[in-house]
Amino acid sequence: MRESVQAEVMMSFLVSEELSFRIPVELRYETCDPYAVRLTFHLPGDAPVTWAFGRELLIDGVGRPCGDGDVHIAPADTDVLGEVLIRLQVGGDQAVFRSSAPPLVAFLDRTDKLVPLGQEGALEDFDAHLDEALVRILAEEQSAG
Repeated sequence: MRESVQAEVMMSFLVSEELSFRIPVELRYETCDPYAVRLTFHLPGDAPVTWAFGRELLIDGVGRPCGDGDVHIAPADTDVLGEVLIRLQVGGDQAVFRSSAPPLVAFLDRTDKLVPLGQEGALEDFDAHLDEALVRILAEEQSAG
């Protein structure tokens, strides 16, 4: 059975130190991919952009700086749990978003009620979905290459 948790959070897109604007961001968690969360950023004038990364990374990033590679998440102020910075990078380009921590924590709490952290592998269909996804990815790579 496919179940999900969704929320919409307003975040600030930090263009520069002087310029930022608020955008809606859809947060989504699905039992068919129990290790990941998806954030869809609705930037004005552009098609929505979706990033998927580990649910545990978002959980950890609310309380302390973490991340490696393209996604870094950290409290905006390490002394106060109020806002969270999400830094996404592709090549030399990066985007930074600031979110209030309570809506992220509420979303993560709902995901934990659906699939408790550490119990992701216990989902009966996850291995089958993973195998199907890997077969599909390999087939796409072979046909493209």
